[in-house]
Amino acid sequence: MIENVLHPRILENKDWATLLFVLSFATIALTKSVFENRFVDFAKLIYSDKYINIYKDSSHLKSGFTIALFLVQIISFAFFIQLTLSYFGRASKTDWILYIQITTFLIYFVLTKYLIEKIIAVAFNIDEFVEHFNLQKVIYRSYIGLFILPINVILFYYDNLSRMIPLLIIGIILIANTLIYFVSIKNYQNLIFSKLLYFILYLCALEIAPYYFMYYWFTKGIA
Repeated sequence: MIENVLHPRILENKDWATLLFVLSFATIALTKSVFENRFVDFAKLIYSDKYINIYKDSSHLKSGFTIALFLVQIISFAFFIQLTLSYFGRASKTDWILYIQITTFLIYFVLTKYLIEKIIAVAFNIDEFVEHFNLQKVIYRSYIGLFILPINVILFYYDNLSRMIPLLIIGIILIANTLIYFVSIKNYQNLIFSKLLYFILYLCALEIAPYYFMYYWFTKGIA
């Protein structure tokens, strides 16, 4: 007599991810439609600084264009963090609860850091530099978010891809962030050198330490 053993088939729920991917691409399409000329200049950011020169006023930090792409940035980076963790066996890429936790953490991290930066900038009298610096960071990181969004789609829906892909993207992000710092320092070198001590304190307290602790939290806190 042959005994049949039935094993439950576990189906991974990917509908939530599909919905977020569609929402992200729809947001990009809507933003491109509403801000057509601006989006064209933004798309050329990788080889042209025209967008930075035109939209360098800090008031653009709260514009609809910036906010829409910031939303896509958060969605994209949250996906990339979860996918990277999954590729190294520390999480499941289909765990929507974990995705909500990562997204919440990113939003809380960014907003808290922004508010603290505002307070420190006023105290150190470097608010002009910090406002423009924040605008440049949001612009370039939104661009990076758009860049890695289709890569997230590939990483999410295709299994058994090389671990080198997330590592390569991390390397590109680190290089891009380093370039952002150098460009900002070059543009505001007179202001920075006149308040060099305050700038070093700002850099260590708000541009190095937070990312170290975030790295520690993701690598040690999630198993």
